Amino acid sequence: MNGFIDDIVDFFVNLTFLSADRLFALLTIPLLIAAYIFAQLRKNRRGMRFTNTSMLEAVIPKQSQWRRHLAVALSIISLVMLTFAWGRPATKVEVPRERATVVIALDASQSMQAVDVKPTRLDAAKQAAIEFVKQLPDKYNVSVVSFAGSATILVPPTLSHTTVENTINGIKLDDSTAIGEAIFTGLRAIGQAPKDPDDPKNVAPGAIVLLSDGTNTAGRAPTQGAAAAKNAKVPVYTIGYGTENGFVDLDGKREPVPVDHELMQRIAEDTDGEYFRAATADQLKRVYQNIGSEVGYEKVNHEVTSAFAGFGLVFAVLAALGAISLGAKWP
Repeated sequence: MNGFIDDIVDFFVNLTFLSADRLFALLTIPLLIAAYIFAQLRKNRRGMRFTNTSMLEAVIPKQSQWRRHLAVALSIISLVMLTFAWGRPATKVEVPRERATVVIALDASQSMQAVDVKPTRLDAAKQAAIEFVKQLPDKYNVSVVSFAGSATILVPPTLSHTTVENTINGIKLDDSTAIGEAIFTGLRAIGQAPKDPDDPKNVAPGAIVLLSDGTNTAGRAPTQGAAAAKNAKVPVYTIGYGTENGFVDLDGKREPVPVDHELMQRIAEDTDGEYFRAATADQLKRVYQNIGSEVGYEKVNHEVTSAFAGFGLVFAVLAALGAISLGAKWP
């Protein structure tokens, strides 16, 4: 039941009108209502002139007030629905994308060897990323970017998802974390996506899925990368991965490696992407599933004129039946 209500709410929240200027016709509705109320008041004043109400009832048969009001209300609702239909209503619906380029940018810094996520952050991230690639449509070009002190395109955009999966499995740890460079490199990878041979001018949409467990320590600032992604209209979906209690042992010294959630969220917001937190391997898998839905579908306008016209017809029929009932003599 709640799902049905949510669908109704989403329908009206996303409702737009392709010919919105035609909705000015709705301004006649208040005039019609005012005219009806004025007519009712005049009728009541005329009725008061007759002192003999039995004579009035003999001349003008008594009618049901509520049926008359109901018939008028139904007629007005019908006009409203038909006017909405004339305005060409449309709502947003999700349809599968036929083509897209997805860049998976994985943090390979030393902090990813932390074992707060079993077996390690990096191993769990690899497995989740591979499952994500498997759920992407075959026509999607996928690229892999690994980043630590610098960022490298390990696989340029390709339709060979098996190659992508094998490459993800081979990512090795390195020093530092260059999140800003990862975004710039991801944009460069998207620019390498092959053109559609049937329509070379049609540029497929691109997106970057960036997973990191730390803060930026090398290269250009992440805000610079986010600005470049926004200018290129490429959303960056960021994943802050790991727990607040994560640590690594480097050179005999234990170093805490908390996630910079604030930075990850800012990058997503600045690029019209979305930010996710994941503290376990299971949570990370669910995050990738959500991102797959975001990347794999696009919202387009779907005209629903026929639905409003149908409602208008239904209310018109009900109004006609109400008007007929006013003139009928019931036993």
